[in-house]
Amino acid sequence: MRHILAGLVLSSALVARAWAGKPIQIYGVNLGSWQVLVLEPWMLPQEWLDMGGESCSDSCWTCISTESSLAKAYPDTVDTRFAQHWDTWFTQDDVNTLKAAGINTVRVPLGYWIVEALVDKPQESYPRGGLHYLRRGLGWLKDAGIQAILDHHALPGIQTPGQMFTGNCTTDVQFYTPYNYHRALVWTAVMTALSHLDPNFGSVFAIEAVNEPIANATLTPHYGTFQNNFVQVMRAVELTLGISVPSSSLLLSVSASVSNNFIAALRATSSTTIFSMEVQAALLDAVPILREIGAAYGLRTIFEASPFKQSRASLVANFMDVNWQFGNPSNPADVAIGPQAYDNHLYYSFGGVAAADPKSYLISICNISRIQADAAVGDSPLWFGEWGLSTQFNATDEFLYKWADAQKLAYSKGAGWIFWNFKIEISNLTNGSALARQWSYLEGLKLGFLTQDPAALHDPNVCVPYVNSTSNSTGL
Repeated sequence: MRHILAGLVLSSALVARAWAGKPIQIYGVNLGSWQVLVLEPWMLPQEWLDMGGESCSDSCWTCISTESSLAKAYPDTVDTRFAQHWDTWFTQDDVNTLKAAGINTVRVPLGYWIVEALVDKPQESYPRGGLHYLRRGLGWLKDAGIQAILDHHALPGIQTPGQMFTGNCTTDVQFYTPYNYHRALVWTAVMTALSHLDPNFGSVFAIEAVNEPIANATLTPHYGTFQNNFVQVMRAVELTLGISVPSSSLLLSVSASVSNNFIAALRATSSTTIFSMEVQAALLDAVPILREIGAAYGLRTIFEASPFKQSRASLVANFMDVNWQFGNPSNPADVAIGPQAYDNHLYYSFGGVAAADPKSYLISICNISRIQADAAVGDSPLWFGEWGLSTQFNATDEFLYKWADAQKLAYSKGAGWIFWNFKIEISNLTNGSALARQWSYLEGLKLGFLTQDPAALHDPNVCVPYVNSTSNSTGL
């Protein structure tokens, strides 16, 4: 117990050090199904049909159910179809509403194809133009004082089988290969550079490496090496920018001859042997992509003709926690260089957590031990990056008040929480607000399950009757 408590104290210290000027406690929402942010049709079924998608009666790879399948079905018009969606799903009004509700953080799920040069054509097809809308949305968030996590939600080659959130529903998982690890590292270099240099990215404080990798670590070969390289790529870009990395012994000197040209300086860094060959290759391949983005979005002067020494703090490297996987997984805490944080997701509605009844749910969540278990192996601070009010049974309003309180109480013992999702379509196909009732933060606020002050609870003693009780649960 003493070791666990020490880990929790360490968690608070790390949060304070890593997030100077950032929220100490996260109260957040996911911006799911926006942008090149991986549209998931179940969340907006009518709009998906209107865009030309389909509702699969069987597995999601049997019909037009993802960005990739829609792009292949409508190659000449897919960009226009998605532009209309990106323009309307997340708006300035949504930002205003989230700010008024006390939300201080958003997690932005991104597909690798947001960096269009990484798409292997013609084998791979995705909508183009999303970076414009991402930049606009991040600018709104910055102006509102809401911090952002860039979540690499859909990886090149697909990181998890049979899931719409990967952008290409398939059983052919190819992410865990040298080629696709490389593409993900190039994506990381580009996103890190943009986060520090593009003014619209000023709200970004963390980048998440991989959303929900396969749980069985024996099926994710060399994932630990990728984790190490991911951190090195982030820190290589930051050191090139002159940003000091806390608790790091890495040193990098940028020649005065390129001190006004970040692109040239990054090219020079790509040959620095303090980084692995994989990191060097990713930095080098990011150079022409950043040059192209600079030309397309009016950033050329910032990238190539301005002093680029930055006073901004290092970004937080973010990983799914080690306990997300089983089978002797690599621990991302072992490769930390500078500020690092960890993510866990918990949905009771998919089963395997607790018996499907209200009492078992409350006993389970009120005795959750994930934060302590992670802290004991160095995965701290931990936030819960996805959760919701969904259940395996027909939940009454009375239960949902308790269910919201109990989850918020449990997750706030760590670094905080990020609800999935900020909103859900309300239409005939979602049975009116029936789906949004348990999956939409904004609908939960409207119905009163979620409090207007995200730090508040309807009943601070909601867990008292359930602590140290037992039920049929898998152990959390």
